[in-house]
Amino acid sequence: MITSIVMISCETDLIPEVAQTLADLPGVSEVYSTAGNVDLIAIVRVHEFEEIAEVIAGRISKVPGIVDTETHIAFRAYSRHDLDAAFSIGLEGTD
Repeated sequence: MITSIVMISCETDLIPEVAQTLADLPGVSEVYSTAGNVDLIAIVRVHEFEEIAEVIAGRISKVPGIVDTETHIAFRAYSRHDLDAAFSIGLEGTD
């Protein structure tokens, strides 16, 4: 799985509509509204590297209200949440 983090600036009065439209796009797994330099952050997860361009350039950048995007490709994930979930598989209720 290839994960991309897309920082999105959009027209302020359209943030909720843009966020919902993004969340409904194939390849977009999560969308967060944020405080700071960008309005939204979208998490894109695809199976093939070529799909990144299709999702970001072909879908995300064409959503009305988006002014600018900046994309970061994740190399490796470090998450306590993911590790805890992986190691607890099948251990629920074994007390």
